[in-house]
Amino acid sequence: GFSSYNGGGMNGTSTMMDFLEEPLPGVGTYEDFNTIDWVREKSRDRDRHREITSRSKESTWALIHSVSDAFSGWLLMLLIGLLAGSLAGLIDISAHWMTDLKEGVCLAGFWFNHEHCCWKSNTTFTDRDKCPEWKSWSQLILGHGEGAFAYILNYFMYVIWALLFSLLAVLLVKGFAPYACGSGIPEIKTILSGFIIRGYLGKWTLVIKTITLVLAVSSGLSLGKEGPLVHVACCCGNILCHLFTKYRKNEAKRREVLSAAAAAGVSVAFGAPIGGVLFSLEEVSYYFPLKTLWRSFFAALVAAFTLRSINPFGNSRLVLFYVEFHMPWHLLELVPFILLGIFGGLWGAFFIRSNIAWCRRRKTTKLGKYPVLEVFVVTAITAVLAFPNEYTRMSTSELISELFNDCGILDSSKLCEYVNDFNSTKGDDLPDRAAGPGVYTAMWQLALALIMKVFITIFTFGMKVPSGLFIPSMAVGAIAGRLLGVAVEQLAFYHHDWAIFSGWCSPGADCITPGLYAMVGAAACLGGVTRMTVSLVVIMFELTGGLEYIVPLMAAAMTSKWVADAIGREGIYDAHIRLNGYPFLEAKEEFSHKTLAMDVMRPRRNDPPLTVITQDSMTVEDVETIINDTTYSGYPVVVSRESQRLVGFVLRRDLIISIENARKKQDGIVSTSIIYFTDHSPPLPPSSPSMLKLRSILDLSPFTVTDQTPMEIVVDIFRKLGLRQCLVTHNGKLLGIITKKDVLKHIAQLANQDPDSILFN
Repeated sequence: GFSSYNGGGMNGTSTMMDFLEEPLPGVGTYEDFNTIDWVREKSRDRDRHREITSRSKESTWALIHSVSDAFSGWLLMLLIGLLAGSLAGLIDISAHWMTDLKEGVCLAGFWFNHEHCCWKSNTTFTDRDKCPEWKSWSQLILGHGEGAFAYILNYFMYVIWALLFSLLAVLLVKGFAPYACGSGIPEIKTILSGFIIRGYLGKWTLVIKTITLVLAVSSGLSLGKEGPLVHVACCCGNILCHLFTKYRKNEAKRREVLSAAAAAGVSVAFGAPIGGVLFSLEEVSYYFPLKTLWRSFFAALVAAFTLRSINPFGNSRLVLFYVEFHMPWHLLELVPFILLGIFGGLWGAFFIRSNIAWCRRRKTTKLGKYPVLEVFVVTAITAVLAFPNEYTRMSTSELISELFNDCGILDSSKLCEYVNDFNSTKGDDLPDRAAGPGVYTAMWQLALALIMKVFITIFTFGMKVPSGLFIPSMAVGAIAGRLLGVAVEQLAFYHHDWAIFSGWCSPGADCITPGLYAMVGAAACLGGVTRMTVSLVVIMFELTGGLEYIVPLMAAAMTSKWVADAIGREGIYDAHIRLNGYPFLEAKEEFSHKTLAMDVMRPRRNDPPLTVITQDSMTVEDVETIINDTTYSGYPVVVSRESQRLVGFVLRRDLIISIENARKKQDGIVSTSIIYFTDHSPPLPPSSPSMLKLRSILDLSPFTVTDQTPMEIVVDIFRKLGLRQCLVTHNGKLLGIITKKDVLKHIAQLANQDPDSILFN
């Protein structure tokens, strides 16, 4: 809709065009790899809400529309929970089946995994894994499973399946959805801060990530599905936003939905709805109003219950690793728990440094040009090293579950092969007792597994396949914790007369729980890598169902964060954000330098003057020349070049769309037509061509600071309001501009980092 009316020159014959009545499609939207204007988006939503509220008093239909608008957020959360939970269930079931396919196949039905295959079997509880329906590859091909040749054949089939799965994953990612690789959390964190990466949360990314996540996990690589499930849930949220106008057309509202989707992702990854909401709040969200908190919790609950109903046999309860420890912990055990915290912090800092160095090398050398070869080599090394050791051959989730387990009478695991003394047992729990040969074998196998996991994860995270870091980090900590737990247990058994044990660990009592040490170690290592604290403890509590162990978990999580922070301030996700040059302004860091706005603004002293547009004296051609000669995202509008008095700010994209549209749809708009941003047209001779009024795309209230404003205030304004740019004035005259990129470069420079590493605005 364009309005043409008389006005203009002395005789008032020239026609003009205005975009006030109906916004043009595309105006107010953003280009790829740009930051949204939070202030503008929020103000748009307030205007929309006011209009709906005022109309609701006029008619019943308008009232129904108002109620449905208010309810649409909850409906969207329900849909996200259902879709994310369904996909997580599908991924879970498929990954279990394909992981077992590397070792054999079920004769009762090839679609059964090992556990499901042996359900109907009449084997005893101790031989529950050796049912006749399940055949290893050597039994299937050779007819027997014993001997060296059978072992070599099983080994060969394991490596071949692993290579097949990982190669299929990397080829699908490379060919159809390059954004489907990695964990996705660094990018989601950046998107939630207002950055736009088109296609990152799109349909193709969702389809390919879902398929390749199953393949990558099944290949036995040292990665988890938990981080990528957050990406999958956010893709679901983004796609479902298109069903509702208020979320489709408003980038800030959409980010509220994505925060809730991230919570649903963690909820289905761990079966931890409360932890999911806290993770979204603590770790990924930039803007998290109170209503988003409740909606996130609702989405997380729906997602967790959907997953439960699709895959009821995935885990014994609603939690991922249900544990039941029979003995409370003792205050003196805080010493080994804090030691595990120190180990977690050291491992976290070591992992981040090594992984970032490797990823940087991948970017700067020829290595990055051969992603398929890299995946092939890493998978081959992982599979060849993993098969001989039963603790690296099993899936990582299974390994963690076994390490968390408290030994009972019915346990057939090597970790529970103690020299039995059943006379002193009370019920199901066993007393502390001497370790048998099985435990010692398990200890050195776990020590080898620990060394392998520590190093192979460095090279795996960041490859061109979906790869999460939660489960590998927890595995490293759980192994270290179990080793320490067994050591303390044996120390207490052989030296119960020592002063530290005599008060609370009498002979024949069950006082040390190695499974608890594994749980604390897992929390410590995950905390050291991600720097999570509160959400980590809540996730671990929900994961294991152990409320009385919150203090040991908190002690280990806080210690690991302090140790890791002392070595390097960034968690793994922030380090990857910086590595990729994304414009992410960390809200938690303090800015303590004494610089002023004039030190950061552009143009600098020797630069050419600031590119501006005048309010009523430039032609269409002049403006198009400015657009073609510069790459800026927007331009300040001033009264005139001489006065430099600020009128407002106009976005490049809005200018391009408006001029193109005017040339197509309005008669008389030519290169010499004057563009004006004022209420009334400037006086022009009668013979001049039609003028183009663009006041509606002008931001009349751009954020301004004076040249003497301290940078700590400017940085705070950028963080709290989510600004894209801020104009600098002196005595009311326009001096320069500060963009988010300028702020980030300034912070990088003061931290002795490369300012050119910030690639995007």
